[in-house]
Amino acid sequence: MSESPDAGAVRYRVECGVAHLTFDRPAARNALTFAMYDALAESLARIEADPSVRVAVLRGAGGKAFVAGTDIEQFVGFTGADGVAYEARIEGYVAGLERCRVPTVAVIEGFAVGGGLAIANACDIRVAQVGARFGVPIARTLGNCLSPANLRRLTATLGQGLVTRMMLLAEMPAAETLAPLGYLAAVAEPGELDAAVTAICDRLLGHAPVTMRVTREMLRRLERDPGAEATDLIAECYGNGDFAEGVAAFLAKRPAAWTGS
Repeated sequence: MSESPDAGAVRYRVECGVAHLTFDRPAARNALTFAMYDALAESLARIEADPSVRVAVLRGAGGKAFVAGTDIEQFVGFTGADGVAYEARIEGYVAGLERCRVPTVAVIEGFAVGGGLAIANACDIRVAQVGARFGVPIARTLGNCLSPANLRRLTATLGQGLVTRMMLLAEMPAAETLAPLGYLAAVAEPGELDAAVTAICDRLLGHAPVTMRVTREMLRRLERDPGAEATDLIAECYGNGDFAEGVAAFLAKRPAAWTGS
């Protein structure tokens, strides 16, 4: 596995409780090198360690693409064993994003392709610019395949029929097509995209952190097993201080002061 000369970066900053992760390699439509995948994992670790972070926003630099997949140069000379190792490595990054401590918001401009779609799909909420396109056109381009885990994730959010068409026909549906399916929280014109993202972040910042975290974990378990056990999560939610605060605030007719504990 070779590394592109332009390894790119994932920029990280925190502002008002929101961690902003920016995939920064616009000359290559933010195609991810392994250095960028590692930087994504490092950013998620920083979120885990920083209790001030309440929401994470993932976005591509340049306004032309979210992430246009993995840098193709890294596949030169691949063997079957390399492919198995690569899919296992990507699974680690995507699963880590799924397990992020805080709600995640993907902001899609231009294209979310291949690994970029896997990342956007693993986020809790997706906001797209009008005309943004989503897909994994590898049957037409590279001739590789996705892992069962990533196919499972896509079918859970988009449905098997649409995913089959996207994979076999190399379809790249636009945001306007996916929005009615509930896949996107908002589709905005270019000049209105930032405001839409800010409004969603503000809503998330005002909600109970433990309720959101427990709910996200329950949904993750249920996707894999409809009979998944969750008594630990229920006990954690009802037993935390925020629940007592929520009850007291509701009875006193005042806003709750959530602490996340």
